[in-house]
Amino acid sequence: MATKNIFRISITVILTLVLAGIIFYPKLKPIFSSGEGGGPQPGMREPGGGQQPLFASGYVLVPTKMNEMIYSTGSLLPDEEVDLAFETSGKVVGLYFEEGRKVKKGELMAKINDRPLQAQLLKLQAQKKLVEEREFRQRQLLDRDAISRESYDQVATELQSIEADIMLIEARIAETELRAPFAGIVGLRMISEGAFATTQTKIVRLVKTRPLKIEFSIPERYAGEVTPGFSISFDVDGIQKSFEAQVYAIDPKVDMNTRTIVARALYPNTNEELKPGRFASVRARLSEIENAVSIPTEALIPEMEGEKVFIMSNGKARERKVTTGLRTESHIQIRTGLNFGDTLLTTATLQLRDDLPVQLDTLVTNQHLVNEIK
Repeated sequence: MATKNIFRISITVILTLVLAGIIFYPKLKPIFSSGEGGGPQPGMREPGGGQQPLFASGYVLVPTKMNEMIYSTGSLLPDEEVDLAFETSGKVVGLYFEEGRKVKKGELMAKINDRPLQAQLLKLQAQKKLVEEREFRQRQLLDRDAISRESYDQVATELQSIEADIMLIEARIAETELRAPFAGIVGLRMISEGAFATTQTKIVRLVKTRPLKIEFSIPERYAGEVTPGFSISFDVDGIQKSFEAQVYAIDPKVDMNTRTIVARALYPNTNEELKPGRFASVRARLSEIENAVSIPTEALIPEMEGEKVFIMSNGKARERKVTTGLRTESHIQIRTGLNFGDTLLTTATLQLRDDLPVQLDTLVTNQHLVNEIK
């Protein structure tokens, strides 16, 4: 009997405690919450009737210089390059160049045997002399009407035929000479004197290294902005300084595989310090904005109606609708909505709302930034 009474009393006590908890929990919940969170939540009413300020970081807007840049990779190409070969076949009887040395335009570089052609040329020249004398006598007779016009025409035609044969032999002799088509630097020779060369035999490579061409690609959306005369800069591995060049030609067609367009620029290479074939890191500045209003990207809040930011004014957050412009990796240009000297709030953006008390924990000032877009 005593056991049943104890059980009933225990059940009654438990039910009483549960009922008390249900009744008093809503009143005690703020106390428990403040104890767990270490204090009142941001924006909550304080006992005196005010709101708890939200801690955030500030950023004072100052004039900023922003550059829109294209970064690309390119290659250095020679202004002119050709593998020299003879126009006819024959035995090489002379090589007149030194490997790796400069040559002038028209300079004789190699020659193949032309003795048979020279002999034919001497024979034709002798024949021409005799025919010229006959033509002279026939012309005098024609002037005195001593011979017919037909007889004179036969001699004149024979003279013209010999002169044409001489021109042909001289052209064939010229084919036995290998001359530099432009001034440049010769590479390593690929044949020795005494070898038999054909029209397919490469003798030496001639390269013109002043100026140099820089070939690079740009995204198709910039095709209308990069035009002939556009200035670029490029770097080469192992050389500390940067180089300047000017675009002189652009491919009229966009590459369908890469969706890029190929452009070429000229670098004077006056001192010939750069060699063709090297890799180049190319930079092209599309636009430059002085005294721009620039903000960190994390401070911009996108909305369905547009974009906004929060600034701090008189200790409270103020919402500002903005329009944006140039975007970089870390900053965005603001066209309208902000002014220099405004204190932009860059943290706690999800908790901010208009007219909310704010206290700055960090303030960035006196910055002059140069931002570049890739």
